[in-house]
Amino acid sequence: MDHYLLSLWNSTSSGQVKVQQLAEILNLSSKQTRRKLNKWQEEGWLTFQAGRGRGNDSKLHWNKDVETEYEQQFIAQLEKFSIEQVSKLLLYKWSAETKQRLMTRFQSKFGFHQEEQERLIIPRFYRFLTYHPLKAADVHSANLVANIYNRVVALEEDDTIIPELAHSWEVNDKKLILYLRKDVAFHDGSILKAEDVVQSFMQMKQDEIYAELWKPITKISSPASLVVELEFPNGCTYILPLLSMMPASIYKESNGQVIGTGSFYMGENSEEKTVLHAFKHYYGKRPLLDTVEFIQVSSEFGNVYYGAHESREVGTFEVKSDSGFGIVVMNPYRQTDIARKEVRDYIHMLIDENRSQISTIDSRTSENNSGCLIGYSMPYSLPKIAKPSLLKPLRMKYTGYTKDVSNWLKSILDHAGISTKLEEVSFHDAVYYDHLKAEADLFIHGEIFELNQSFSYFNFIKNNISPLRKLTKSDPLLQEFIQAYDELPFKQWIEQHLKIEKYLIENSLCIPLYYSKRQIPFSINLMNIKMKHFGYVDLSKLWMKPKY
Repeated sequence: MDHYLLSLWNSTSSGQVKVQQLAEILNLSSKQTRRKLNKWQEEGWLTFQAGRGRGNDSKLHWNKDVETEYEQQFIAQLEKFSIEQVSKLLLYKWSAETKQRLMTRFQSKFGFHQEEQERLIIPRFYRFLTYHPLKAADVHSANLVANIYNRVVALEEDDTIIPELAHSWEVNDKKLILYLRKDVAFHDGSILKAEDVVQSFMQMKQDEIYAELWKPITKISSPASLVVELEFPNGCTYILPLLSMMPASIYKESNGQVIGTGSFYMGENSEEKTVLHAFKHYYGKRPLLDTVEFIQVSSEFGNVYYGAHESREVGTFEVKSDSGFGIVVMNPYRQTDIARKEVRDYIHMLIDENRSQISTIDSRTSENNSGCLIGYSMPYSLPKIAKPSLLKPLRMKYTGYTKDVSNWLKSILDHAGISTKLEEVSFHDAVYYDHLKAEADLFIHGEIFELNQSFSYFNFIKNNISPLRKLTKSDPLLQEFIQAYDELPFKQWIEQHLKIEKYLIENSLCIPLYYSKRQIPFSINLMNIKMKHFGYVDLSKLWMKPKY
């Protein structure tokens, strides 16, 4: 099956054609296009007669219905080969009607397979960027990290600290002592030692993203077997929440592999799929599933979870979870009009007047006229102000997931006389290269908190790839606000968060835009669906009612 042939079929009818136009459709050179046409003619798909002389059109006649034959081939391959081998065919340029039929057939292969092993198959729209704990700066990668590794402790939504790899601890104003569990196995069969924990912490402390968070900790050591000691002479009120973060996961590197102690281990991570296998020697409760496979599919594929043995008539129920919030960040340190508060205030006013439209851009979003802290941030409104003059258009940057809402914001600004220029950056670059957003006057950022929003907000404004990092470094008052956390007990942080949020809003620096929800239909036979880190399903708890 040749995706170029299908693209041509769905874009060009029989009749007069120009080779250059066909080349543009196929994104090939004219020479490559002529080779393709000759090949397809030899195979009997079409008849092509080249135009004689400059300016004379060529003629193309279709001999076969390409899409109908390709559809039959797709169905045959779906029955014969694995779904990951066939999934890439969905990326071809099918007509909308045919693609819907193929996706329905393809989806019937998805879901839960209960044979000798219990296997859950999940659509994967994008390849995971990484599964290394220190490099997982996006929520999709962090979801893998949550299942492959453990932390020494976990921080719950209600601020409760619970044990994971550490069964007990002692903490005071200057020191934390962790007592590790015995006989915890890594995925390669080796046993967890205190030195592994020390090494993981040292790697995080030295990482440029998290170094700022670790500044209070001056020494990490192991004074005895299965004992780890952290010293912070000037205090560290957030030491236990810090160790509960995904990047604080305990791991070791062996033979080029990053190995954890979690309930699943990485079996495969390729262009076609990512496979997690249950770790049978997990120190906690073994997962009820044997394997979870994330199979690459096109973005149009429905994200519905059915069992493979189930018909389309099986009932579903929709599980909703928080999928974060969106903010508009303005960069006042730039030597442009955005440095003027009256310009930022006017843009802020336009957003405030129009943010109720946000759900028309994406039905999963709703307006956020409060702030980032659900249950604590208070609604606000702004007075109408006059439009200031601008010397040059403002620069906006966006990445794929903010494209639609960025275009919506641009249209609002343009309509009000605020000229803007949009520039796209890749998702990878937007995550890992902070300078790209620092070069924009304003941009929309989407954020999803891990589990505990109080510590997540602190990390959001503090870590070195935060969208606010450049702003906090250039604003002395914000620096004072952030330094105050060093003295505040963790339980009192919400009040400080609200002070910072109020300052950011009043100075039109960080403007609330939307709340987002993730909505996924699940088969009624899929049991124990619980949301955990970053609003994702806890894979270690899932099970499927057997067919009998």
